[in-house]
Amino acid sequence: MSGRGPAADGTGVLVVVPTYDERENLPGLVERVLATLPGVRLLVVDDGSPDGTGDLADDLARADPRLSVLHHRPRRGLGAAYVDAFAHVVASHPAEEIGWVVQMDADGSHAPEDLPALLASARTEGADLVLGSRYVPGGRIVNWPWYRDALSRSANTYSRRALRLPVRDVTGGFRLFRRRVLEEVTRAPVSSQGYCFQVDLAFRVHRGGFAVREVPITFTERVAGASKMSGAVVREALWRITAWAVRDRLRGREVPRTHETPPS
Repeated sequence: MSGRGPAADGTGVLVVVPTYDERENLPGLVERVLATLPGVRLLVVDDGSPDGTGDLADDLARADPRLSVLHHRPRRGLGAAYVDAFAHVVASHPAEEIGWVVQMDADGSHAPEDLPALLASARTEGADLVLGSRYVPGGRIVNWPWYRDALSRSANTYSRRALRLPVRDVTGGFRLFRRRVLEEVTRAPVSSQGYCFQVDLAFRVHRGGFAVREVPITFTERVAGASKMSGAVVREALWRITAWAVRDRLRGREVPRTHETPPS
């Protein structure tokens, strides 16, 4: 899809950060995002955090007009947080004001300093979706135990082979979407949650024939707070991805040829 890319200072870009019990991490993340991209807008979606993250986000928003907050009460999950954020962008910001949407984690695992590389890829390569990738040359993971690394790599391998996706990091949550593409791929209901949500959106973008690119990032394990990974998250991803793959093959759909196949 053609169109001018995002500005280097983040003007025209909205960064969505979902939070659940991230009071220790949120202030530093907000500061780093706004320092890295002074023209950006930032939307925190707090998922009913019992630790007061939502109240803290409101305080931060009162101090800086670039920041706004949505609240979920009670907790509704990661997928719902992003879907509501995307709907908020469409309802509250005309396309001329916000043309690009970033999603990133609140726990510090995604470095705001990597944001310019995502924006540059959209400008120079005409990407509709840019994935911050741990698994392309130059990408890396810091401070993960071996079993977490093995689980992530296995999940990525299974997801991209089952769904025939030409990307290396389909489960990662550090992404830049062209707004028009995001609107199109979320017209159909999105019920997936957790890391499965990330696979779902990447699959929809690829199946729509849009341009997907990956740029290397450094992913660093959180130093404060607790991980939201659970057995339920893994089980949901496994059955949904398997169901999508079976459905796709039964329908006999051809793989779009607008993207390069990743190295084996």
